[in-house]
Amino acid sequence: MSVILKAENISKQYRLGTVGMGTLSHDLNRWWHSIRGKEDPYLKIGGVNDRSLKASGDYVWAIKDINFEVKQGEVLGIIGKNGAGKSTLLKILSRVTAPSTGIIKTKGRIASLLEVGTGFHPELTGRENIYLNGAILGMTKSEITTKLDEIIDFSGCEMYIDTPVKRYSSGMTIRLGFAVAAHLEPEILVVDEVLAVGDAEFQKKAIGKMNSLSKGEGRTVLFVSHNMASINSLCTKIIVLENGNIIFEGNTKDGIDSYLQLNQNTGFTGVYNKKIENGSGIESLVIVDKNNKNRTEFGFDEVITIKCKILIEEKYLNAHLGFRVVDKSEQIIFTTEFKLSSKIDSAGVYSFIVEIPHKFLVPNTYYLNFGLHIPNVIMIDYLENCLSFQIVETGSDFHIYQGRDFGCVFVNCAWNEIAYPI
Repeated sequence: MSVILKAENISKQYRLGTVGMGTLSHDLNRWWHSIRGKEDPYLKIGGVNDRSLKASGDYVWAIKDINFEVKQGEVLGIIGKNGAGKSTLLKILSRVTAPSTGIIKTKGRIASLLEVGTGFHPELTGRENIYLNGAILGMTKSEITTKLDEIIDFSGCEMYIDTPVKRYSSGMTIRLGFAVAAHLEPEILVVDEVLAVGDAEFQKKAIGKMNSLSKGEGRTVLFVSHNMASINSLCTKIIVLENGNIIFEGNTKDGIDSYLQLNQNTGFTGVYNKKIENGSGIESLVIVDKNNKNRTEFGFDEVITIKCKILIEEKYLNAHLGFRVVDKSEQIIFTTEFKLSSKIDSAGVYSFIVEIPHKFLVPNTYYLNFGLHIPNVIMIDYLENCLSFQIVETGSDFHIYQGRDFGCVFVNCAWNEIAYPI
């Protein structure tokens, strides 16, 4: 397959706290350097795009030295935390804004859906906006007319197609905008997080359309989303952005793993430590992934491993060690424990490892309560909400029902056809 889009050393610099790129003195300084054939002096400065840090200067690099290429028919997923530079990159690729440095090489037309109402005129009707968007893409009126019924049917907005777009809800606007962008035969379709505005039925339809565009028609799709299930089912290649830089480029599964590792410290507790001088108790706990890395955010299809270190006296060898998994509503999901004497036979310091199976807990936030006790006799040590983690939707059987409550755990029950009717 031939390369249809190539980004070479793309960077975008912004001046903090102002509209535009800066003051008159800065513009004059840029002009003075340009007429002497010299580089923009302000491209030599600029802070890292980390929204959590205090600004150290007037300029910041939203993205810096981005290089990648996309082949015809590929679906490229661009993922990263909020503020990583995803939308800035898509705006540059869509030629909405110009890069500060670097060049974009493309073959064919690009259709973009970056924000609610992108490319729509609020005073025009839905039908008129379809023709307007088609004209922007370089299509003739007759070409648009041949696609018109298909676009209206896909959007599900037929009743309101001759109503001004300003009276549409955000979901209706996205429906029509995506229908236009996907059906007017662009070689490259660029879609930002806006699909999240739509309902579950439309999201499923949109994902299916993007799949058919790439696999059936050989179109190229650039897709930004925080929904890892959509990324997992749709994308053939992943780019992960952090602080304006590409930190991963490769296959979908490894890309999602890389993204989830970025979020290990975002409000969750993956490590617990307590010094025990003498006596008995739980000294340390840590949540790790399959690569033994500390994590607090896991995909639905990942095993969660917990390491536990305890100090135990001889008199408590008949104690039980276990934990409860509790959700954010303080509902107990399940409890697991074992008797120490089944594993050890003397006092000392011991470490244990336990796994929560994959495809078991539904996507949600969870807390762990650890206990070391002799049942109905004594609580030796108890740690409430000592660890926490999140399960992210990465493609469960129920991901099409996004936002609905379908319980706490998935159970793979056996379903078999019987030979006779009930």
